[in-house]
Amino acid sequence: MKLPMKPQPSPKAYTENEVVRLVWMAIFISVFSFLLYNRREEILLYGDAVAHINIARRVFDSKTPGLLQLGTVWLPLPHLLIIPFIISNRMWQSGLGGSIPSMASFVLGTLGIFRLVRHLLSRDGQIDDEGKVWSWLAAITYAANPNLIYMQSTAMNESLYLAFFIWTVVYFAEFIQRIETGDRAQASRLLTKSGLCLAAACLTRYDGWFLAAVMLVTLVVFAAKRSSDGSPERAGKAAFSRPAMLRFVLLAAASPVLWLAYNAAAYRNPVEFANGPYSPQAIERRTATVNPARGSLIAASAYFLKAGQLDVAEPQWMGRAWLILAIIGAAAAVFTGCGRVALLLWAPLAFYTLSVAYGNIPIFVPTWWPFSFYNLRYGLEMLPAFAVFAPLGLSFLAHSLTRNLGETSKARWAPVYAIVIWLVLLVASYGLIWRADPACYREAKVNMNGRVALDTQLSNWFKQFPPDSTLLMYLGEHSGALERAGIPLRRVINEGNHRVWKRPIDPQGLWERALADPSAYADYIVGFEGDPVWQSARQKHLTELVEIHSSGQPAAAIFFGRTQPR
Repeated sequence: MKLPMKPQPSPKAYTENEVVRLVWMAIFISVFSFLLYNRREEILLYGDAVAHINIARRVFDSKTPGLLQLGTVWLPLPHLLIIPFIISNRMWQSGLGGSIPSMASFVLGTLGIFRLVRHLLSRDGQIDDEGKVWSWLAAITYAANPNLIYMQSTAMNESLYLAFFIWTVVYFAEFIQRIETGDRAQASRLLTKSGLCLAAACLTRYDGWFLAAVMLVTLVVFAAKRSSDGSPERAGKAAFSRPAMLRFVLLAAASPVLWLAYNAAAYRNPVEFANGPYSPQAIERRTATVNPARGSLIAASAYFLKAGQLDVAEPQWMGRAWLILAIIGAAAAVFTGCGRVALLLWAPLAFYTLSVAYGNIPIFVPTWWPFSFYNLRYGLEMLPAFAVFAPLGLSFLAHSLTRNLGETSKARWAPVYAIVIWLVLLVASYGLIWRADPACYREAKVNMNGRVALDTQLSNWFKQFPPDSTLLMYLGEHSGALERAGIPLRRVINEGNHRVWKRPIDPQGLWERALADPSAYADYIVGFEGDPVWQSARQKHLTELVEIHSSGQPAAAIFFGRTQPR
């Protein structure tokens, strides 16, 4: 009796030398761009970048340290990854500690795009020279994007999420390929890796929660299709994946369930992040921010796609060319059956369309009303789809032309022409972005002027205080002033110093007690017009040291507390 042969692993479609070269290329781009922006003091332009760093810092540097300092609105993984790098005061103040996870993610994301395209264009582990070129071009398209290059040099979490997102799709695509070849053990491991990356994505951004739902539906449909196949051999291959499927489902559901449980335990509200006082819904209500696409799925998708186009090309016609080529590439994947699983890269389009239309997340683009910059960085979520499908769309057009031309000399050169055309489009698109400055960089610059000016003036005053003085301050949007002055957060009584499960207030909390009698708890009281500290200082008639005004920002005032004017 002849025993069945064990499936042999397919040869890799790439070499170790290629991976090393690609990684070093990405590292060079990442480090060089960080040094450039850091030298110009532009890695902390985004208020959210400053907030991410200081939320992470508060976990160990606070009057009430602990994991509850992570808060509720932002998911915890980016802050947990930042913590080891900001223990040093210098790395905290400079912002470098917050940039390191983003920079590492940029390198991993570049490698993921390369591996995904190699997988899509290979057959039985083999790939022709044209496929090798297109996979390199896809990776370069991702790594050379000016907007991503800026964002990865900051503490923003776009680069981190994209890396988890890409590798979730990479491992899932390879899992399906292994099922087809009958390699059950390796397929199971790949599905688990995909689940782990998906769980990390779910702890990084809420986009990941939507991705998890899409991935689960995709897996169920794939398994059902395999099981319904009339071939006993194919049905047998599908049966092995049930334990792996269960692990994947548990991993996909674990992060959202844990976050809901954390919110329920800490805030007595499992969806505190969605409807609490710091949620996007509450912020939009307080600031009366307009949303030009509210309630319209068509308008919402148009604004999101426009943001995505501006992140890859400055002229409108170039952005449309990218989108059209990406759509052609996606259509080719559907009709040819090659790379259908990579269609998961389009998941952000559905998520942000729903979020902009119904989820209190407006997007402003400078070419459409209200002609401003706001949340343009969300368009970067489409970069993986553009980087993979736009080159493949051009390749598909070249091969279609080849088939029409037949065995002519022009037909043989069609793929070469396509590669040259893509290089020209890529260089022109990114070159014009650098000439005008990346849209994400401009968004940060437009929204930082007043905040940074106010933080700078505050930090100059803070540096004059005695080194052991205690401050009472609502951190909100101006924790950067403390960071600039190098004042440890354990010397600052802030809104995080209370028991969050005591609703609506904690009578015994340090924050509430300090607000009730500021001069008894703090040497200096720092208030911003309208915030709880400002109101308390005015009600107690505290002596004012200085009042600071900055364009576009609420007035700030420093009051004497335990330290009285001489």
